[in-house]
Amino acid sequence: MQINYNLKPALERRTEQFEPETNVGFGNLRTDHMFLMDYRDGEWCDPRVVPYGPFEVAPGAIALHYGQSVFEGAKAFQHDDGEIYTFRLDKNAERLNRSADILCIPSLPESMQLAGINALIDVDRLWFPMQEGACLYIRPFIFATEDRLSVSPSQAYTFCVMLSPSGPYYADGFDKAIRLLISERFHRAVSGGTGASKAAGNYAASLKAGKAAAEYGAAQVLYLDATNKQIEEVGAMNHFHILKDGTVIIPSFTDTILKSITSQSILDLGDILGCEVRQETVMLDKFISDIESGEIIEAGGFGTAAVVSPVGSYIFEDNRVVTVGDGQVGEHTRRLYQVLTDIQKGKVQGPDGWMQHVVRTV
Repeated sequence: MQINYNLKPALERRTEQFEPETNVGFGNLRTDHMFLMDYRDGEWCDPRVVPYGPFEVAPGAIALHYGQSVFEGAKAFQHDDGEIYTFRLDKNAERLNRSADILCIPSLPESMQLAGINALIDVDRLWFPMQEGACLYIRPFIFATEDRLSVSPSQAYTFCVMLSPSGPYYADGFDKAIRLLISERFHRAVSGGTGASKAAGNYAASLKAGKAAAEYGAAQVLYLDATNKQIEEVGAMNHFHILKDGTVIIPSFTDTILKSITSQSILDLGDILGCEVRQETVMLDKFISDIESGEIIEAGGFGTAAVVSPVGSYIFEDNRVVTVGDGQVGEHTRRLYQVLTDIQKGKVQGPDGWMQHVVRTV
């Protein structure tokens, strides 16, 4: 794939390594450039790196009216050798295509996705924030651009990648457990829908539930299935819990659950973690009774942004609160977080192919 480079003038782009004096936060900043590619006449074309800026989109663009848009979230890390490495980016490319298929968006070859992302990181590598726990957050997305108001798949799309220099997700350290609202009013997805995709509309639909969670002092909603009997996933994460023997349980993936790459990584790391990691159907009643009996000692969520989010308690809509263990971050959860982040940072050797070097070419 031949990528065209239309870069900002040298005097207008970063020329020295980004060394912020304070925590830059997560997802707030942008680098100098973005990667673009268009789909028209039945093929993906015109791959290019251009200055970051607004799109020119027709008011009738299908994405604006019918939500034909999917996205991904990944991370790149600078290791002690001064080079940048992406974490399991091939899995993100694969998942973007699964999401695209669910929303009738044409597949974008994984090799093209990876080439575009790596080209952009290479151009803007000086934007990596030099502070402990930092990353370059990678946001690839596809949206429908055809100017048409009939409800049918678009014939034109744009693929874009932007980068966000981000500090540690836990600015004050990995020490605080969150609360989740267990709701029977809100449901994230139903079988046969778009629940297994990273569709923009899924996140828009979660906002009202998120506001309700905040009213209960909870960070997010723990979604149940449509029958309110089975645990599915948290608002922006896969759920997990840990038994008193150290076994990690993740709800089985279905067409109503987004396959978290963090969850898949934990499943793959069972031997390194020194514990059993398995998936199974998790029934709500048993889950609660096992917390109360002490069979379940820790719980949390897996996702790209936070990696691991410890959960200390659950609150029901009748204000009943169930506390997991002592309500604090448990030792097993700490180990999950530590092992995975050490692999990402290059402090521990992970499985072959998980960390991919971003080659210097520009």
